[in-house]
Amino acid sequence: MAKINRKYIDKHWSVFLFRGALGAAFGCFALFSGMTNFDNVIAVISIFLLLMGIIDAVGALYCSNKKHGWFNSVIDAAIDVAAAVTLLFMGSNIANVVVIISIYTIASGVVDIFHSFLSTIDPTDQFIRVLAGVIGCVFGLVILNAGDFEISIFIRFFGAYMMIVGVTSLIYGAHNRSQEIEDKIARSNSAKKKIIKKHTRKK
Repeated sequence: MAKINRKYIDKHWSVFLFRGALGAAFGCFALFSGMTNFDNVIAVISIFLLLMGIIDAVGALYCSNKKHGWFNSVIDAAIDVAAAVTLLFMGSNIANVVVIISIYTIASGVVDIFHSFLSTIDPTDQFIRVLAGVIGCVFGLVILNAGDFEISIFIRFFGAYMMIVGVTSLIYGAHNRSQEIEDKIARSNSAKKKIIKKHTRKK
């Protein structure tokens, strides 16, 4: 079994699993629901972003007793909630929505990239965060420069992006969960070995 560096294990991996499941579920819904009503699309995206913000806020609270990690979740939550509120108050037409979502995806991408280099994470996690960040920046720039969208095309495009974000979050969470399990097994085996050595010396 490979040696696990405990400081690389993200202890709130469950938050990423929830975040990933929500992102993937929204992505599937957006891709295959066939929504065309503008107001419904804005409402669904806003609710989704608010839920993402709540999950990130829970992650921040979970990590609030640590020296690092919680601030990243606070930034993620702030971006999600700000985008949701802005959509509700300024998403009066497709042009505004495209700009808001473009800024949101680019900001999320940039933050993911910064998190990957500023946080104490292992190379696999770093690659996942960088990949998600680059995808966010690319999608944001494409949406911003694509011109006029039909609302049905827009919701599918954004859904595809969130599907990718959801999958990368699920991979990140699952990877850290497996690391934590391996670390627990390694510590248990180490403790057993120490007990055996102690009893052997007494004999």
